[in-house]
Amino acid sequence: MLKIFDLRATDDPRDIVHRSVQALVEGKVVALPTETVYGLAANALCESAVDRLCELKGRDENVPLAISVGSREAAGDFFCTLTPLARRLSYRCWPGPLTLVVPCDEPHSALTQVPEGVRERITGEFGCVGFRVVDHRVLAHIHRFLAGPLVLTSANLSGHPAPTTSEPVAEQFSDSIPLLLDDGPTRYGGASTVARVMGNRLEILREGVIERAAMNQFVKPVIVLVCTGNTCRSPMAETLLREQLRRKLGCEDAVRVISAGVAAGVGSGASPQAIEVMGKRDLDLTGHSSRPLDDSVINVADLVLTMTRGHRAAILAAWPDLQDRVHTLRRDGGDISDPVGMPVEVYESCAEQIDTELAAWIESFDDDFFPITASNEDGS
Repeated sequence: MLKIFDLRATDDPRDIVHRSVQALVEGKVVALPTETVYGLAANALCESAVDRLCELKGRDENVPLAISVGSREAAGDFFCTLTPLARRLSYRCWPGPLTLVVPCDEPHSALTQVPEGVRERITGEFGCVGFRVVDHRVLAHIHRFLAGPLVLTSANLSGHPAPTTSEPVAEQFSDSIPLLLDDGPTRYGGASTVARVMGNRLEILREGVIERAAMNQFVKPVIVLVCTGNTCRSPMAETLLREQLRRKLGCEDAVRVISAGVAAGVGSGASPQAIEVMGKRDLDLTGHSSRPLDDSVINVADLVLTMTRGHRAAILAAWPDLQDRVHTLRRDGGDISDPVGMPVEVYESCAEQIDTELAAWIESFDDDFFPITASNEDGS
């Protein structure tokens, strides 16, 4: 008999979480909310539970199921390495309403620990597996207590819409599942967006609550230029890099370029000398507004280029996991000297040095750095 637990009726869901985990470990199928729709979940390490889930759904064996993991890091245990494009999406959309479908064929992948029958259910074309990192408190708690991932699918029968409230789930599965966790209407009220990434190509397999326009923004590389106060070197570097990328790619918005300072205030303009030097190149710095380097910038950055070794050291002291993404602008590891307080000729020399180093960086980018525009599976 179905037992319904109302998550809204408690500030402490631990008992509900423990009951759900126990049911999942025992090989039962549980219905629960996500931020998109209500889903049916089964322990991915229990083949009989996954078979039961497919039986309840009447699932076509040729349509792979997605798996839910507790974090971006947990997903990394499965796909092991990601292309720059897939990494961008994982950082910008997780936790959240994205099912990211990526190749999962590394020999040391955690997928090898999943029963063979389950692997066949979740592995699709090109050896790809779909991953969810759901942004919902109850699933986050459940994952903390489970040794493996969940197989997760929408809690609806064929021909019925994916449910965004618990009532349709209770009606359709009242005699076939033991637990339903009710948290009222889901946050987004629609299905997750499903995107497959192969190399630098993105295919929208299903357009869900993350719309195509947003996906096309999420896939853009982000390059951050960093100096001290974000009024001289890094604003010039930002403007020069935009211009070089415009010439190389033929458009102005294929890459997002940001500048910031490790000790910058908010809202200061560029120095008059920097504005003058950029103006001689027909580039406009008059609208620049300084910003400090913070989590909101670092968390979206694909590449951080610093003017000095000291800037790089300061960033890595604050964000030690970014070794592979933070580099000095000078590829030989040297410094771009600060021209602050110096005559305009020094700024011109500084700008020329920055421009030369930026050109070398652009030449070093491989094709995977620049994504192919998102498309439907049929290419439309």
